[in-house]
Amino acid sequence: MKLATYNVNGVNGRLEVLLRWLDEARPDVVCLQELKAPQEKFPIKAIEAAGYGAVWQGQKSWNGVAILAIGQEPHLTRKGLPGEPEDEHSRYIEAIVDGIVVGSLYLPNGNPYPGPKFDYKLRWFRRLHDYAAELLELEVPVVLVGDYNVMPTELDVYKPERWTNDALFRVEVREAYRKLVDRGWTDALRHLHPDERIYTFWDYFRNAFVRNAGLRIDHFLLSSEAAARLIKAEVDKHVRGWEHTSDHAPVWIKLQDELVKHSKMKPGRLERKAPPEAGGLADSSLVNGTTHASR
Repeated sequence: MKLATYNVNGVNGRLEVLLRWLDEARPDVVCLQELKAPQEKFPIKAIEAAGYGAVWQGQKSWNGVAILAIGQEPHLTRKGLPGEPEDEHSRYIEAIVDGIVVGSLYLPNGNPYPGPKFDYKLRWFRRLHDYAAELLELEVPVVLVGDYNVMPTELDVYKPERWTNDALFRVEVREAYRKLVDRGWTDALRHLHPDERIYTFWDYFRNAFVRNAGLRIDHFLLSSEAAARLIKAEVDKHVRGWEHTSDHAPVWIKLQDELVKHSKMKPGRLERKAPPEAGGLADSSLVNGTTHASR
């Protein structure tokens, strides 16, 4: 199974680029961020014509997340993180696809530091910590995928000394990411490429892509059940060089098929969650490998 994440930086404005990449890469599951489109403006017909079903949470002008699955509609299990009911930002959506719990997230940027946007970023991170712990308790394959707006280490940023007080590289943010990983998650790209300088984002300014002055901010965090089947993790860097493309490149991983066939779960785990309309996981059969009807 091939799973990908792509911050499209405007799904309608860069739809041609997205469809071109989908046709070339053919991932089984795709997590999108920064749709920059209200719910009713998501280009579902074009996505379906490309062979994908989708669930999404739009937002006018900014934010927005989606999950695509080839040949089927993902089983929606959650929109938004728990812990702050008044938060209306479209930054988290979750679905089950072929027995895997997939969370597509767009963590707040947090700039400028210091300030209320940075404080909101840290609060969002704490909420993610709490909810991620609940997901680990399910003991099923889970992937938390997307634009984390964090460079975890100096290896993940071009000229780190220039980013000391940026909200993407502040010590508090990197510590929050480290603590999340240490609770039982595997950073897929770094796990398979421990010493390589790999980037997923290059700014539009100052010829950053040509100079390879990039950042690694798009991450796959895998539960132990998913990490055990991890066999590959790469960045489609060439897509960043296409005309009218996003400032991010798609990132993808491959998991062995046995992940779906042999996933295990303790009885009753998912049943304790709220139903999908209340924002929680439900229906254990979907996590145990039942596929869903194609659209």
